Amino acid sequence: MRKHFYVQLLSLVLFFNISYAQVKESKNSLSEKGLGKIDILFKQYLDSGWIKGITANISYEGKTVYNKAFGNQINRPFKTNDILRIASQTKAVTCVAVMMLFDQGKFTLDDPISKFIPSFKHPKVLDKFNKKDSTYTTKPANREITIRDLLTHTSGLGYAQIGSPEMNAIYAKAGIEAGFVIKKKTLETDINKLGTLPLALQPGQKWQYSLSMDVLGRLVEVVSGLNLDQFFKEKIFTPLGMNDTYFALPEEKQFRLATVYTEDPNTKSVKPWKDGTFPGATINYPTNGNGYFAGGAGLVSTSKDYGNFLQMLANSGELNGNRILSKQSVALMTTNQLGNISFGDNYFGLGFEIISEKGSRELGQSVGSYGWGGFFGSTYWVDPQKKIVAQIYIQQWPFSHGQLSDQFKSLIYQAIK
Repeated sequence: MRKHFYVQLLSLVLFFNISYAQVKESKNSLSEKGLGKIDILFKQYLDSGWIKGITANISYEGKTVYNKAFGNQINRPFKTNDILRIASQTKAVTCVAVMMLFDQGKFTLDDPISKFIPSFKHPKVLDKFNKKDSTYTTKPANREITIRDLLTHTSGLGYAQIGSPEMNAIYAKAGIEAGFVIKKKTLETDINKLGTLPLALQPGQKWQYSLSMDVLGRLVEVVSGLNLDQFFKEKIFTPLGMNDTYFALPEEKQFRLATVYTEDPNTKSVKPWKDGTFPGATINYPTNGNGYFAGGAGLVSTSKDYGNFLQMLANSGELNGNRILSKQSVALMTTNQLGNISFGDNYFGLGFEIISEKGSRELGQSVGSYGWGGFFGSTYWVDPQKKIVAQIYIQQWPFSHGQLSDQFKSLIYQAIK
């Protein structure tokens, strides 16, 4: 009897020692020496004159392990709490808003968008286009656009200003813009107008980056009865503690808005962005009172705020006791939704690129990692297996040295012990 007791006691001691060792090892999974190589990488880019400033944030198991800023902006250093133009990182927030309403049973993913925005009824596809005067002919679409099509960028829509020459011309003539809006306008007016214009492709034909997320922003407004700005603030930002994330940045916080840079097309030297750098777009969209809540590109945020948002997704829809999404919806968003439609080496879910087995061999990201980026040189991803959430922000367009984000990824995975 006594021998049996000592055997059990020894087993418990061994179990707790092993468990403690595992916990201790887990807390040291990203080496300081490895993360220090990121500092060296960033300084190389700064010293080479390829960038003016950069900030990055890495968390492991929900805790920040790297949060630094390097370089300078106009009249001040780049800071980790700078408010950043996150551009297309807005898309993930819009997708989460859509899936929140999906969780409430407001629609199914295969509902036609025309059920909520009637101008998309009876869609037509571009057939012939006359470059001289931007006139065109159309043919009927094979079917209507679904909410799932919009979430996966397979709707057939184009993207204003950055799409094909034909669709750029059609959208410009109709006054449809990509989100960095100069003049006052509303999402309702533009999306209703967009529904009357031709599609670039048949719905479901292929993956094509598009204004789909702006359409989904309007869907959120129609279904919820709130404008997109209100919905984001009340249902997402406030519960997640995202206190520096806005469409329209308050005046008292505008001194924290990061400077945007661009490259001289001839010398490649980096200089402050001036309106006209990208035709029909302004970097003043967070401060010019345009009233346009572009679900595809309109937000500003901080790496801390966006880190909270990403950690919520990494936690399967919950953060600090606030459940934003169901586990099932997060799983849908981060599962391949393209079927047989090609997306290079990886997959695409509902708003995110998803790393495949082949893609994981490139930089070390785990299979099933997901993320995206933004127009002004930002990249983010979540690695659920390795419990890593990472972000990098440059605030520059164009950026000739785009390999920086891949180098950043590679160094993070090299740092795992």
